[in-house]
Amino acid sequence: MENFLHIAEPVALARPRGAHRFEAFSPKLARRLTFYRRALLEQWLLLEADPAVITFCERPGYVHVDGQQRLADFLVRYVDRQEELVILDDLRADDHTAKFHRDLDGAALSVRRVSAADLAAARVWIDNWQRMLPCVVANRGLVSPSLPRAIERFLTHPRKLLAIEREFSTGDPVLVRTAVFGMLHAGQLRAPDLHTQALSLLTSFVTAEANS
Repeated sequence: MENFLHIAEPVALARPRGAHRFEAFSPKLARRLTFYRRALLEQWLLLEADPAVITFCERPGYVHVDGQQRLADFLVRYVDRQEELVILDDLRADDHTAKFHRDLDGAALSVRRVSAADLAAARVWIDNWQRMLPCVVANRGLVSPSLPRAIERFLTHPRKLLAIEREFSTGDPVLVRTAVFGMLHAGQLRAPDLHTQALSLLTSFVTAEANS
């Protein structure tokens, strides 16, 4: 079975005729990603935003599912459970455009199917991360190590983003916001409201260990 030790890069695909091209940068992988389906971009955002996901690879290889051989969409490694393959149910006839073939041992990996309804249920969370990740990516490396530590001490109970920016108003507000979003990405903070409400200055954040 091929695993993360052997899968250095995703299976290369030629762009399907008429398909949109979505480019993204993954802080978890520290590299760019390319997708040709909107649903894949959205599923990537869910993996990127999940602190339990250690790493992943898009288009890791081919696996037999329901009697068919198809290109798996993601191979995911978690901090608290075994690796799994993620396959979206919006299958299109574009797998033949792969430039090379790599087989995975489907019997040795659990397979999670993701439906359009699953993505729709996470719509607000996905949209919020589509706003927050560009801030994290654009300002990576610019946040002082002392700022997240100070924010963590400040957020022992839930506080709104507006209050956080005011507390640290002597610094660049963009970097304060970057630190907050970066800490959420790393699992150091929680923001339950972002699953049901759009990100705003009234969004509350709290440390992951605090009882809200």
